[in-house]
Amino acid sequence: MKMIVQKFGGTSVQSPETREMAFKHIKRAVSDGYKVVVVVSAIGRYGDPYATDTLLELIGAKKTKLSKREQAMLLSVGETISCAVFTNMLKESGVLAEGFSGGQAGIRTTPNHLNAKILEVDTERITAALEKNDVIVVAGFQGVDEHHDVTTLGRGGSDTSAAALGVALRAEYVDIFTDVDGMMTADPRIVEHAKSLRQVSYNEVSNMAYQGAKVIHPRAVEIAMTAKIPMRIRSTYLDGEGTLVASGEAGHFDVKERLVTGIAHVTDLVQVSVQTDAKRTQESAFALLADGGISLDFINISATNIVFTVPEEKKETVEKLLKAKDFSVMSKTECAKVSIVGAGITGVPGVTAKIVRALAQKGIQILQSADSHTTIWVLVSEDDLIPAVNALHDEFCLDFE
Repeated sequence: MKMIVQKFGGTSVQSPETREMAFKHIKRAVSDGYKVVVVVSAIGRYGDPYATDTLLELIGAKKTKLSKREQAMLLSVGETISCAVFTNMLKESGVLAEGFSGGQAGIRTTPNHLNAKILEVDTERITAALEKNDVIVVAGFQGVDEHHDVTTLGRGGSDTSAAALGVALRAEYVDIFTDVDGMMTADPRIVEHAKSLRQVSYNEVSNMAYQGAKVIHPRAVEIAMTAKIPMRIRSTYLDGEGTLVASGEAGHFDVKERLVTGIAHVTDLVQVSVQTDAKRTQESAFALLADGGISLDFINISATNIVFTVPEEKKETVEKLLKAKDFSVMSKTECAKVSIVGAGITGVPGVTAKIVRALAQKGIQILQSADSHTTIWVLVSEDDLIPAVNALHDEFCLDFE
């Protein structure tokens, strides 16, 4: 079969008008001779009656008495409702269509009910259904474990569902439809002259997503990359093809990795500095935080202290854990991590010098820095976020096509 997977997010399925826009993309694909597997998210966003966060509020959010297995039963309902509504719309329009839950579509996962990983996709049932239908609609974000209990795939799980189905079904493309027209060099709400990226490599888009760009979930990109299934990040509301995500090795696609792909950011961070000595050691501090279930980022270690960042909501817990063991702790709130992402950074001299110069010219203080072979991070005050991202975008990104 000539096949394509199309995933539509919450804003794309939230109203009859947006669902009609999504339908036009499906209809066009069917007219082009494709069998289409449509993956849908829950309808709308927080505040809408069937959005995931709204459902979570029904059980008291983090104060719920439900087990994780029971929470997954509830949280998967939003996608199930969306699947039924979308399938009904297609049938009313005369399209041969059938709807499936994630489990019915063959998505088998680990038993981590609220953040499960996909183990396999059994395509037998969905392939048989495609023989007699033009479109199969699948509820994203969900699967089943070995006990046939419903599991959910964590934030961005519908992207992951779409990528896994695309790989298992050997789709020609996996299209991720959102409310923006592809990946951009920076958040357009912060950088007015941010530019669309017509083509990016798997590594580039995955790194951007991990560093705060919310257009696609990085796990979905990694799944597609394993089988070199091309992805396209597209707008539900436009006819363009958005951003192609592929590999330079993917046949006729000529995707070249850049020195710098773009600038991403994460806000609402707290920088924590912990003094250490022979009695209050670095090892014991990290062990305390690990036992407390605290995930650390942006870690710097010196002979007498450790510095790291945590989300704002973890600040009190971190301070309580460390002070209970007599560690001296200093916290700086309202910080933001700015990431310069580029697969071509490796081994290129002068990149850090450009970053420091661009920020210094704007009077922006770097609170902390770190780097890897594809990313350089700087921590700044949230008050400096907008000028910092714009300064770095001007330094690295103006020549993009």
